Amino acid sequence: MEKKRVYTFGNGLAEGRADMKNLLGGKGANLAEMNLIGVPVPPGFTITTEVCTEYNQLGRDYVVDVLKPDVEKAIENIEKLMGAKFGDRENPCLVSVRSGARVSMPGMMDTVLNLGLNDDAVEGIARKSGNERFAWDSYRRFIQMYGDVVLGMKPQSKEDIDPFEEIMEEVKHAKGVELDNDLTVEDLKELVKRFKAAVKERTGSDFPESAWEQLWGAVCAVFDSWMNERAILYRKMNNFPEEWGTAVNVQAMVYGNMGKTSGTGVAFTRDAATGEDIFNGEYLIDAQGEDVVAGVRTPQEITLEGSRRWAKLQGVSEEERAAKFPSLEEAMPDCAKELIETQQKLEDYFKDMQDLEFTIQNGKLWLLQTRSGKRTGAAMIKIAIDMLHQGYIDEKTALKRCDPEKLDELLHPVFDKKALAAAKPVTHGLPASPGAAAGQIVFHADEAEEWAKDGKKVILCRIETSPEDLRGMATAQGILTARGGMTSHAAVVARGMGKCCVSAANGVVINYKERKMTVNGKVFNEGDWISLDGTTGNVYEGKIQTQDAELGSNFIELMKIADKYTRMNVRTNADTPHDAKVARNFGATGIGLCRTEHMFFEEDKIIPMREMILAKNEEGRRKALEKLLPLQKKDFKGIFAAMDGYPVTVRLLDPPLHEFVPHDEKGQMEMARVMDISYSDIHERVESLMESNPMLGLRGCRLGNLYPEITEMQTRAIMEAALELKREGIKAVPEIMVPLTGIVYEFQAQKEIIERTIQQVFSENSDSIEYKIGTMIEIPRAALTAHKIAREADFFSFGTNDLTQMTFGYSRDDVAKFLPLYIDKGILKQDPFAVLDQNGVGQLVSMAVQNGRAVKPTLKCGICGEHGGEPSSVKFCHRVGLNYVSCSPFRVPIARLAAAQAAIE
Repeated sequence: MEKKRVYTFGNGLAEGRADMKNLLGGKGANLAEMNLIGVPVPPGFTITTEVCTEYNQLGRDYVVDVLKPDVEKAIENIEKLMGAKFGDRENPCLVSVRSGARVSMPGMMDTVLNLGLNDDAVEGIARKSGNERFAWDSYRRFIQMYGDVVLGMKPQSKEDIDPFEEIMEEVKHAKGVELDNDLTVEDLKELVKRFKAAVKERTGSDFPESAWEQLWGAVCAVFDSWMNERAILYRKMNNFPEEWGTAVNVQAMVYGNMGKTSGTGVAFTRDAATGEDIFNGEYLIDAQGEDVVAGVRTPQEITLEGSRRWAKLQGVSEEERAAKFPSLEEAMPDCAKELIETQQKLEDYFKDMQDLEFTIQNGKLWLLQTRSGKRTGAAMIKIAIDMLHQGYIDEKTALKRCDPEKLDELLHPVFDKKALAAAKPVTHGLPASPGAAAGQIVFHADEAEEWAKDGKKVILCRIETSPEDLRGMATAQGILTARGGMTSHAAVVARGMGKCCVSAANGVVINYKERKMTVNGKVFNEGDWISLDGTTGNVYEGKIQTQDAELGSNFIELMKIADKYTRMNVRTNADTPHDAKVARNFGATGIGLCRTEHMFFEEDKIIPMREMILAKNEEGRRKALEKLLPLQKKDFKGIFAAMDGYPVTVRLLDPPLHEFVPHDEKGQMEMARVMDISYSDIHERVESLMESNPMLGLRGCRLGNLYPEITEMQTRAIMEAALELKREGIKAVPEIMVPLTGIVYEFQAQKEIIERTIQQVFSENSDSIEYKIGTMIEIPRAALTAHKIAREADFFSFGTNDLTQMTFGYSRDDVAKFLPLYIDKGILKQDPFAVLDQNGVGQLVSMAVQNGRAVKPTLKCGICGEHGGEPSSVKFCHRVGLNYVSCSPFRVPIARLAAAQAAIE
């Protein structure tokens, strides 16, 4: 049986359903579902995502040939329902062609509206509608969109504007008008003439007159857009696979540009920035959908409440607002009432916040799209918790609705309240995406990316953003636009990224060529510092200091629900009492990695540490270690106290010794003075410590086995600290971890030293505590011989940073030279140092856990590499039965949510 490639919908019937997103894309599946539940949707059809894959593998000619019979039949269905004929000169049926992947990718792929127009059809539309201006406005829009999307007519350089916009500006300037809809019919005819001339000049061919040629050009352009630069970048940023492909949605056109009783808009059933349970959105009279999201004209609010809030933010009086910027509720009350009822129906049905696109044609409402709306991290949590309380969803659904990575947004710093109170805004705009951002002004997306690579913090300032700006938006601290609304491209994408954004800033004039921005008369040049408050919409001159964010009650409730379902504990990687306290406040249940070497770099410890390393014999080393012992003990007391009652895994000294010694002449002279030996002796000793490949040299347990006095000192410091705290009423739970074990005999040798020292400390203090001795599994051989090591060890902690390095044979220090190219070429899907390689490294982890527990069922297993805070890696750790993951303090909430999701999936 021939596979089905085209699914039709219209007039209350549909061949697809909402649960077919993988095949029909999110847009196509929801268009079908809206038909089935009685929402007014223009008829159309969806070409499946599978065809996109065929297009990329087998080419355009094959796909057009195989689709032709089904598409012709589907067009006939639209013609029948609309009472018009596609390609007809007297009664033409026009269509829109839109992309639609299984996940929302706002602005990343392409759309063409008013398809089917030509020099004859425009006259037919004018006669049929009785509205000549509408017909020619639609025609100029079609040529402009088709020229851009299908014929590739883009600006020739980043300083240039769109070639069609340039012509438009020339005509408006000549006619002395500001807005597109102030142009007359004759002006629009002139635009069409000049647009077509520009197409001929740039492409060498006439603009296509055949409706079918136009349709196949647009369908193939949408498939092509799946592989455009911005779509590829967006997929990489969100870990969406290339194989998914996009569907193509072809729908009968409904027109928002037919005059004062028509319009178009975008709306959200709840506030996508804050999560507030309030219907909100924007519309434009006498416009088409792209006008709203492009931000070219500043739209008006749908609801009266939204309109009044907007006016307050913009400093507009109630009288001026009502006269010049009325809400849809005031301008078209019947349509607004139907829209409000429809949005509630859709939210009740889909049980999630919806992002809607609609058109009003001569007073009749049509829905063009509904989808689960992009939202900020704060909105994500509030909506999930509110919907739980409102009875829409249960606890498990609330957990699944929250993306662990987006919790990161809530943990970012906010402006310091005192500094903010002292600062005076230079302007304000719409609070499009909350947060605090300070950076240097940059006007072009590619330069924002370059500056960010150089370590600079930037604010991307644009007249309005377009999908081509995605790369710069991703690297900027925040985004400022002179035009646009709360549903513009900048606003929607910024909220999806969790980026601070202020749009439609008052009094902002940007000159790209001169690289300057004028704000209410004050000039800001590229490189000047500004600060954005995306929560209020205020813009400040200079750099405002920040402070740690405060977490609200919704966040706390979500974490409590997560803890209710999770099986796996979440610990933290912390080397200081401060980090330990931060992590504990975020819900960490212990420390999975305390790196003792980080303590030695502090000023009071580095000199005795260097004395120990540079000593010529054991006696000299022990003398230096006596100085370090009280300092180490003090550090451990602080960390144990911060984790009172929770386990703390302390890794014994791991890095190569040469990292601690001075390599400059000044530093070596200082050590010669401190140790009272010659500079040449110090220099010679430093040189002798150098290794060809230090990461595989004298480090980890090898260090402790060659210099057992180091292990003795560290063990003594740990246990004496724990016993002193016990006397103070604080419970320390030390777990001593031997690093870099490759052979069971290495571990045995270290364990013997540790046990002997512990018993000495217990004897000296006439007291004891519980403790564990275990090892890091970070060498492939250790994972392969886990059954032998487990007989000796109390616990395994997988150091997946080194385990990844040694499994792949990639040097972490050098991998940046080739890894990005490997990912671009598809050799690797993801950076294995960021996302755990489950097929290779993961199999070693799984095998070690299984074989270790085969000989010791009570063996505690955890992970302490950077992967411990990455959601997909956390879920893998749950599946292979680890007891805990450990990650940096600010990743703890992310790991807690991911662990809970793993338990309920």
